[in-house]
Amino acid sequence: MNDEFPVELKPKTLRKIKELDIKPEDIEEQFIRGSGHGGQKVNKTSSTVRLKHLPTGLEIRCQEHREQSKNRITAYKLLVDKIEDLIRGKESEKAKKIYKIKKQKKRRSKKTKEKLLKIKKQRKTKKELRKKVDLISSE
Repeated sequence: MNDEFPVELKPKTLRKIKELDIKPEDIEEQFIRGSGHGGQKVNKTSSTVRLKHLPTGLEIRCQEHREQSKNRITAYKLLVDKIEDLIRGKESEKAKKIYKIKKQKKRRSKKTKEKLLKIKKQRKTKKELRKKVDLISSE
């Protein structure tokens, strides 16, 4: 499967490609000059990679690295992730990560807080019973 794609991709990305049935012939690849910071290097080299998935019409443009080869790998990974989001929606890895973070940040309900406090108070009383008792001498 890896021989078909023009870049060396990680096994995880290759597995997604196979599951989503993405074919290399469906991807249009173009190298263009970058823009922004970088001066002469950016203006003179075509290190920016533009990928377009023809069946879905999704387009990715990557200019994260100075090297074209690194940008190609990153662009393919981003394109596969975007296609996965489009096809699987809420079942995609990205959507699951976002849901998990939202769930972690969500505040606990009043009932849950009360329940936790009740358990803490029970633990406190149990620990207080373990304390040593001072013996008062009866003289």
